[in-house]
Amino acid sequence: QVQLVESGGGLVQPGGSLRLSCAASGSIFRLYAMGWYRQAPGKQRELVAAITSGGSTNYADSVKGRFTISRDNAKNTVYLQMNSLQPDDTAVYYCNAGLSSLTYWGKGTLVTVSS
Repeated sequence: QVQLVESGGGLVQPGGSLRLSCAASGSIFRLYAMGWYRQAPGKQRELVAAITSGGSTNYADSVKGRFTISRDNAKNTVYLQMNSLQPDDTAVYYCNAGLSSLTYWGKGTLVTVSS
């Protein structure tokens, strides 16, 4: 069982930055692929960024060049650095951990981009 707790969301103006964190329980965090997803009102949940256990990353086209995912296995934490935020980035952001057939979700953190 893995528990995921997101933090770092909030209200930011267009063009601003936020860093989301996801703290995971468990001693085998380093083996999990980790991802950030988001769900805007009235829309489906979508993958934003992912990082494998080996550190390979991939991003949604809409965030490439603006967002960076990283992980610190010593701290059991994955991060999402978000720069040049736009109103379309407004959503609840969820952390996901996956290993083989196992998948876990956090409860989400709200990011609102508005002037």
